[in-house]
Amino acid sequence: MKILIRAIVSFFVFVVDVVYGNRPYPRFYVLETIARVPYFSYLSVLHLYETLGSWRKADLLKVHFAETWNELHHLLIMESLGGNQHWFDRFVAHLIGVAYYWVAVVLYMLSPGFAYYLMELIENHAYHTYDNYLRTHEAELKTQSAPQVAIDYYRDGDLYMFEEFQTTPDHEFRRPKVDNLYDVFVNIRDDECEHVKTMTALQIPEARLTLKSPHTVFVAAKVLPAEEV
Repeated sequence: MKILIRAIVSFFVFVVDVVYGNRPYPRFYVLETIARVPYFSYLSVLHLYETLGSWRKADLLKVHFAETWNELHHLLIMESLGGNQHWFDRFVAHLIGVAYYWVAVVLYMLSPGFAYYLMELIENHAYHTYDNYLRTHEAELKTQSAPQVAIDYYRDGDLYMFEEFQTTPDHEFRRPKVDNLYDVFVNIRDDECEHVKTMTALQIPEARLTLKSPHTVFVAAKVLPAEEV
């Protein structure tokens, strides 16, 4: 099954590279529109299980909602940079997003581990895409201002949701710079790395039962004596 998932992701990456090779912001807009979708799928299935009374895990819901909130702000940043100006790009993003939603729902119901593996590959691709873009356009990006939506999300706004998707083994949350557009893309790249870590960890079956959200862990670390944390 993992071989099939890797083949599907590789084909998708190839198509996106061909269509958007020389149009980075529309490409990022499409990727971020699609990247939100699986988290919606996970939340839908988890809410269904809870409604049926068969399973409840509030911390998992919190983390997945924080992940889609994070991807939403990536998307808003790309829209502020003009990535959604052309109808074709919006059409492609929304069409793939609707199809992907149902694929992710079915896959998550059949095998959460495989659903998380699929998302791990996609988030890993996003990480390397942004990392390559940063290395290629560093000087140019450092001369441009950060969009206001990025400043609000990463620095000046309510940071609870930004903190809630982070992996924080040392109980310290990221406080990134947002001085220019280069910083913004660094932050987005690092966010994708956080998603990869979470998707990898959740492929362990018991992790889905024992997962604690970052704020739950942080509060426990403050309340419990050091030797008990």
